[in-house]
Amino acid sequence: MEIAAGVTPPPAPEKPKPASPQKKGGGNNQQKKGGGGGGGNSKGGDAEGAGTSSAEEVKALRIAKVAQLRDAGAEPFAYRFDRTHTATQLQSIHKDLADGAEVEGTVEAVCGRVKARRVFGKLAFLSLEDDGGSIQLYCDKKRIDAVTPGAFKRIVDLVDMGDIVGARGTVKRTEKGELSIAVDSFEMLTKSLLPLPDKFKGLTDVEMRYRQRYVDLIANPEVRDTFRARAGIVSGIRRFLDDRAFMEMETPVLETRAGGADAKPFNTFHNALGMNLTLRIATELHLKRLVVGGFERVYEMGRIFRNEGISTRHNPEFTSVEVYQAYADVSDMLELTEEMICYCCERANGGALKIQYGDELIDLGQRPWRRAPMNDLVKEAAGVDVMGDYGHNGDLAGAKAAAEAALRALGDKESMSGIPGVQQAPSVGHVLNEMFEATVETKLRQPTFVLDHPVEISPLAKPHRAKPGVTERFELFIVGRELANSFSELTDPVDQRTRLESQIETHRYEAELYPIAMDEDFVTALEYGMPPTAGMGLGVDRLVMLLTNSASIRDVIAFPLLKSQD
Repeated sequence: MEIAAGVTPPPAPEKPKPASPQKKGGGNNQQKKGGGGGGGNSKGGDAEGAGTSSAEEVKALRIAKVAQLRDAGAEPFAYRFDRTHTATQLQSIHKDLADGAEVEGTVEAVCGRVKARRVFGKLAFLSLEDDGGSIQLYCDKKRIDAVTPGAFKRIVDLVDMGDIVGARGTVKRTEKGELSIAVDSFEMLTKSLLPLPDKFKGLTDVEMRYRQRYVDLIANPEVRDTFRARAGIVSGIRRFLDDRAFMEMETPVLETRAGGADAKPFNTFHNALGMNLTLRIATELHLKRLVVGGFERVYEMGRIFRNEGISTRHNPEFTSVEVYQAYADVSDMLELTEEMICYCCERANGGALKIQYGDELIDLGQRPWRRAPMNDLVKEAAGVDVMGDYGHNGDLAGAKAAAEAALRALGDKESMSGIPGVQQAPSVGHVLNEMFEATVETKLRQPTFVLDHPVEISPLAKPHRAKPGVTERFELFIVGRELANSFSELTDPVDQRTRLESQIETHRYEAELYPIAMDEDFVTALEYGMPPTAGMGLGVDRLVMLLTNSASIRDVIAFPLLKSQD
């Protein structure tokens, strides 16, 4: 099993020094004080239930052990355990303890899951793993039985890999350098009924890892590291915004109509009110209402739900953060976005701004990041000046013909896949967007702000103050994926109504139809007056993917949606 950098693997129990051959049950295995052993399999070793071939058979054996524990007066599913230190704390406290030495007079209590076990005569060695690290339990029959007669035999006979146990004893470092607890007393805290995955192969079935994430977390320490990093990134986003006087708000998940994005919603029904409702596809429109109400800096981090496809980049349920700042424009959001991502990267990567993603080295420290208009990027990639040649006069037929010819000339699979979208595009702006997705998007590997999106695909953005036909908007792309979207927010209620009506009209030409409707209440809010405002939305899951070198969005969502096995 591979161990990610920075993760302390559970110690492999040490092999004992060679001992003279002895009869089964013999007691002449002598060890010097402080000697460290662990080692070969004998009774109670890894070979649980020799000949068992199924999880159900192992489960039956372990249920029998539960009964044996209860017969012996022990509770195999304990209520609590008071530990003195975690494994990581003990490793730090005793980092200078010499080989063979023991800390007398101080009893430590540790607890965790048994990840490996070895029994050799009158010695047993258990590798104990808790939330942050691991430590060895050094179980000497003479010492343990002096406190509780028969306890050593119960450890040998009744403790399996996967059990959650607690132990008390003194700290020692074996002669082989393994920090250990020399056990005086031992408790079963939770008897595991199912076996862990093979210790060498781990849990390798990708779909099973997602379906049984709890087993994945037990078996693969690097997965726990990913979710620790995610927690740090999420708290970093909040701290970054809180420190800049943004106020975190909560807006409805259940809405009477989906708005703030162009995506198919999930539909539900409220029985008591007799209402059809949708799960939100964005937090944008409610946050803007709060800006209308007088809050000048607001954000929300929360779940978004879109009833669309599943891929390595898409999960129907995902996390976004949306940020709105009054009296600012898209340039302010561009700087904030760049600073926030760099801040999170430094927190997640020990201050480094160069990160490995697959076989690529992504340099977030090369600032300012590249900025380029969408039309310029398409012109550079495909040789077609969509907005310059066709946008000023709305020549949709000419734009389609030039775009299709350029895509066919490029001839690669990705370019050819854009032809149907170009053919169905309802406006010149849509043609440009289809060309961008087919020829540019996946090639933007280093951080790039794509600017000046067409008005037709940006119904909530202000028109560009200097360039006709486009808006004051950017999308941030890294490793060929959209990471953030931002614009100077449209505050003119008359223009907003016209844009939404146009969106509804062009929506009829989309291949996958789903109803969208005018949000009259949002337009009403704008009619009361919203100050000049900039907004930004960032995909938290995709940011975590980038900063943890995760290939799939499912790797950074603890419990991703999967097709039912029924």
